[in-house]
Amino acid sequence: MKHPEFPLTDDLIYLNHAAVAPWPKRTSDAVIAFAAQNSRFGSHFYLDWLKKETELRRQFQTLLNAASADDIALVKNTSEALSFVASGLPWQAGDNIVSSNQEFPSNRLPWQSLADRGVEFREADLSSADTPEDALFARADSRTRLLTISSIQFASGLRMDLPRIGEFCKQRGILFCVDAIQSLGAVQFDAQACRADFVMADGHKWLLGPEGLGVFYSTPEARERLKLTQYGWHMMKDIHNYENVPWEIHPGARRFECGSPNMLGIHALSASLSLLLETGMATVEACVIARNDYLKAAIAAHPQLILLSDRQSPLKSGIVVFKHQSHDSQALYRHLQQNGVVCALRGGGIRFSPHFYNTFTELDKAVEWAGTVR
Repeated sequence: MKHPEFPLTDDLIYLNHAAVAPWPKRTSDAVIAFAAQNSRFGSHFYLDWLKKETELRRQFQTLLNAASADDIALVKNTSEALSFVASGLPWQAGDNIVSSNQEFPSNRLPWQSLADRGVEFREADLSSADTPEDALFARADSRTRLLTISSIQFASGLRMDLPRIGEFCKQRGILFCVDAIQSLGAVQFDAQACRADFVMADGHKWLLGPEGLGVFYSTPEARERLKLTQYGWHMMKDIHNYENVPWEIHPGARRFECGSPNMLGIHALSASLSLLLETGMATVEACVIARNDYLKAAIAAHPQLILLSDRQSPLKSGIVVFKHQSHDSQALYRHLQQNGVVCALRGGGIRFSPHFYNTFTELDKAVEWAGTVR
């Protein structure tokens, strides 16, 4: 039976939340309501819009277990937040950054852009040691200034032991940066428990929101180390005193928001987060992992399919990757898309990424379609 918040067309099985997710009904309703209000009243209700902005910060505070809503900045996307860190830290020639060889370009390019300043970007082979974390640690030395890692790898679904990495970094005075785009909305996340200095994510994947709006978390100590690279009215301490001279930088994370907020996106993303928070992230995670386990078992048991994801990993995500015994993944991908199974080509095969609302009947049908490619 369909979840009432996801009235997807009957000819689709949507298993691509690790890429771009469909909106819940309440999110679509929020966008329609905001557009109708704006077309009738313009900015007459702007003070109410500001309340929604404040609400979204508090929702993110809960989702990340941030100490304060002041630790939350609303940014355009993950790449922007990562660039704030890469461009804002006072690097010196000879410094290095430790990361992995599985990162999405957003968590590679900002760091690699520092090469002309003499900063080395070190990519650990996550399969080169007893654990992926050990592989990262082996690449760190006395000149390591930052370790940056995706909490869950986009192509493989590998989930990192963030508290262990955070403890390693804190013991050595290394800044810890987490690209959490494949975690937030899918599994529980605790920025304080993993001792992260910076966390960032877009809203359009597991968070079920629109593209063009994301979150950037920073601790007060860490953000004081960042030189600002963008300036505008919204990052002032007193944003409503437009003749504020001299002006002060906002003491919280809002210093990273230089201009007018994306109010349409704020209304939409707040509605999406309300569904996740009402459902409870413990429940969401349990449902996501149950679907992950179910898919892995079904794929492993299918005579025509080869499971590429690790069934034994103690840390699980929402991503499952597989391929066909006798057909290449491009052909399998086209076959699945043509038959309404929305998925992705990743990790050397097909990536399925179901959310908490997907039914087990849908998963059975998707695996069945995967086995019928000709």
